[in-house]
Amino acid sequence: MTTTTVPRLHPHGSETHRTGGRLGLYALQIRTEVAAARRNVEYVIGLVVVPTLLYAMFGLPNSNTFVPGGSTFATLAVGSFGAYGVVSLAIFTFGDEVAKERGRGWIRTLRATPVPPSAYLVGKLTMAAVYSVLIVAGLAAVSVPTGAADISAANWLWLTLTLVGGVLAFSTVGLALAFLVRPRAAAAIANLVFLPLAFCSGFFFPLSELPAFLRDVAPFLPTYHLGQLVWRVIGTQTDTAALTGIAPESIGVHVAWVVGSMIIGAAVALLAARRDAVTRR
Repeated sequence: MTTTTVPRLHPHGSETHRTGGRLGLYALQIRTEVAAARRNVEYVIGLVVVPTLLYAMFGLPNSNTFVPGGSTFATLAVGSFGAYGVVSLAIFTFGDEVAKERGRGWIRTLRATPVPPSAYLVGKLTMAAVYSVLIVAGLAAVSVPTGAADISAANWLWLTLTLVGGVLAFSTVGLALAFLVRPRAAAAIANLVFLPLAFCSGFFFPLSELPAFLRDVAPFLPTYHLGQLVWRVIGTQTDTAALTGIAPESIGVHVAWVVGSMIIGAAVALLAARRDAVTRR
């Protein structure tokens, strides 16, 4: 009689080492997330192409419109639609997409594999960072050849780093959403969260042109403070004050708001994920 030995999958066993060990699992998860997003054409269009199209429609026509600080509106609009893009990326990638995977049982399945739970998160974060860079590349592809945006190479780099930091910070807000709401309702709730945040932060239209009560609300929104950081990279403090109609604050205040929202989002997401793991056992 012949017996068959079935290899046991264990986080520290030989099967794990065949993938390159723990680091290999992280690399595999990152490749999987980036490839999956790339194959989803609707995803790429919605999160990468749309900010560029919005800039082409609303930014380029104002390339000769100057704000009091000396920058053109088209220059500052690069920051507005870049911030719009990365916040959308964070809310929908980590809110809607993670909620769907949670609903399909994928996250629960991963807990039974040698893949570290953190690898799933690292894969999502890396994918979001990659697509943040693509958002900036799309905006640059439209604004640089036309001469609409007066942004130096160094400031393009700082803009990219700021937006990548923004998507990483707001990813925790998306994760909190993913574990708090029902998977089927995630897309609708994500829109209810994202659109008011983007509009009231001045990403679509300058806050100085919106009703006064919105300018009173904006400083209490973390997305507004991300916008302030982005506008300060590509414009002056006078530019941002004219764009928003709000007295300028120090960079440290804006950083504190963004980092604070990241920490609060991470805490809520962790508690919600633990609750979900217990209720699904």
